[in-house]
Amino acid sequence: MADWEQEHQEATQGPAETAPSAKGEVTLNDYQFNFGDYLSKGWKVFAQNMGGFIGFTVVMLLISVVLSVIPVIGQIANLVISAPLMAGYYVVARKVMNDETTSFGDFFGGFDHFLPLFLAYLVSTIFVMVGMFLLLIPGIYLAIGYMFTSLIVINRELGFFEAMELSRKLITKKWFAFFGFAIIIMLINVVGLMLLGLGLLFTLPFTVCAIAVAYDDIVNKQLAE
Repeated sequence: MADWEQEHQEATQGPAETAPSAKGEVTLNDYQFNFGDYLSKGWKVFAQNMGGFIGFTVVMLLISVVLSVIPVIGQIANLVISAPLMAGYYVVARKVMNDETTSFGDFFGGFDHFLPLFLAYLVSTIFVMVGMFLLLIPGIYLAIGYMFTSLIVINRELGFFEAMELSRKLITKKWFAFFGFAIIIMLINVVGLMLLGLGLLFTLPFTVCAIAVAYDDIVNKQLAE
C-alpha cells in the first residue's frame, strides 16, 4: 500500500481506542468472534481436567445448599462467596489453556481477588436489575456486557468498576454475537438441569470454560498489546 493511502486510512479510522489495565492498556479495536471455536475448545479445556471441574462443581453446589438452609446469615454468605467460587473455574481454565499444572486448590484461587470480584458481582447485579425494572432492554444489554468482568478482574488486575466497563466496551463491539452465545450457553445448561440436575456437573463447567476460551482468544490474542 502506498504511503499516502496508509496515511489516509489511518486518518479516517483515527487512533485506536484503549482502556487502562494494571498489565498495560487493552486495545478496543474490532475483532473476530469465533463462535464454534469457543464451544469446541471450551469442551477440550473442560475434558483436560474433567475430574477436577466436576469435583469442584459438586463441592460448590454442596456449599450453596448448606448455606441456603441457614436463615439470613447463610443466605448472605452464599451471596458473598458466589462470585469468587465461580471465578475458580476461570483460574483453572486459564492454567489448562497455558499448559500449566493444576491442583484442586486452584479452584479456590478466586478468593485471591475476593473484594473486587464480590463488588463487581454486587454492583453489576444491581445495575442489571435496575435496567430490567426500568425498560428491560438496558438490563439485558448490561447482563451480556458484563460477561467478561470476572475474567478481567483476575487476568488484568483492575478494580471492579474498571473491569465492568472494560467488559462492557469489549462486548458491545460484538454484542449480538455474545447475545447468541449466551443463549446457547443457557440452553446447554437447561438441558443439563433437565437431566435430573446431574447434567449440570458437565454443562456448567463446560460452558464457563467456553467463556474463558472466548476471553482468551479476544483479549489475550486478538487484542494483545
